[in-house]
Amino acid sequence: MRAKVRVKPFLKWAGGKFKLIDTICDHLPQGKKLIEPFLGSGAVFINTEYEHYLLSDVNPDLIHLYRTLKLKGDAFIDYCEQFFQPEHNKERKYYLYRDEFNQLEANDKKAALFLYLNRHGYNGLCRYNQAGQFNVPFGRYKHPYFPRKEMQFFHLKSKKATFICEDFASVMKRARKDNVVYCDPPYVPLSPTAYFTSYAQTGFSLHDQERLALLAEKLSSRGVSVVISNHENEITRRLYEKAKLEKFLVRRNISCNGKNRAFADELLAIYTDK
Repeated sequence: MRAKVRVKPFLKWAGGKFKLIDTICDHLPQGKKLIEPFLGSGAVFINTEYEHYLLSDVNPDLIHLYRTLKLKGDAFIDYCEQFFQPEHNKERKYYLYRDEFNQLEANDKKAALFLYLNRHGYNGLCRYNQAGQFNVPFGRYKHPYFPRKEMQFFHLKSKKATFICEDFASVMKRARKDNVVYCDPPYVPLSPTAYFTSYAQTGFSLHDQERLALLAEKLSSRGVSVVISNHENEITRRLYEKAKLEKFLVRRNISCNGKNRAFADELLAIYTDK
């Protein structure tokens, strides 16, 4: 179900799937609707061709941005561009905008500032403290890129999509026969001391990983295909023992030091009765 042309997401995103899109698309079954309970940057959404999409993430700021872009299109894109002028790419200005973002209710400016913080903040991270406040530091980029073309593509593609902010389990329970579910949850630890939890405030426990695997098994028995991305290790081999596993090497991007970024095994767990 791969799209004809690969398109980059307009957001920077830790763990984003753009570099793996060919591998993922090669293993996504056909169907009328694609459901994504862990949407993130939307790389799979914008690079596949399904008739309909149900797209969810537990981050309300992310979903608010996507809904605003879907609804307002070019007018909202033009509004966002003003925050990408040189006078806004200063440390003091960044922290003023970050403070304002944390105080705003959901509106157009909050959506635009989420994009601004994503492109001007350190390493494209999306991180919140225990009080639910965005706390990524200033990124110190010379010329942050304004993704106009990528946003325009997302806007056009979003006409096929419904965006919701719900727990993954409630989203997956909406799936019906001949739907396809693609899950990109926060990954299990590469080692017991290296648990990289979710970017969202709530985290994602090993119990949640087990719930996800059980739901995938149940859905596949009802004619719903489910594909899950994760690290390949002892934990995931146990979690996905009832799925077909496809293993491949990818470059890890969690380290802040590029020289220390190494290759690691990842897998796709494919649940289908077809």
